Amino acid sequence: QVQLVESGGGLVQAGGSLRLSCAASGRTFRSWSMGWFRRAPGKGREFVASINWSGGNTYYADSVKGRFTISRDSAKNTVYLQMNSLKSGDTAVYYCADSSVSTKSYDYWGQGTQVTVSS
Repeated sequence: QVQLVESGGGLVQAGGSLRLSCAASGRTFRSWSMGWFRRAPGKGREFVASINWSGGNTYYADSVKGRFTISRDSAKNTVYLQMNSLKSGDTAVYYCADSSVSTKSYDYWGQGTQVTVSS
């Protein structure tokens, strides 16, 4: 069992920046990778970025490449999402998710944190 808690969301103007945090606890030794997803109003879930705990490999959606950066702090079991050059299209609830070493699928999810970008 893994618990995930996101923080750092808020209201920013277009072109501004925010840094989201995701703190993991519980059976974190079973974690393979961590990912960020988002859900905009009236839309489905969208993949944003992910990072592998062992190798640190990162992956990004084309829509955020060059603007968002995912990073990790293994000592704190925490993953971050630095978001720069924010656009109104980035407005969404952002969720942190955990992928286990057994399933390689996202089995655990945080409660989400709201990011609102004013145009």
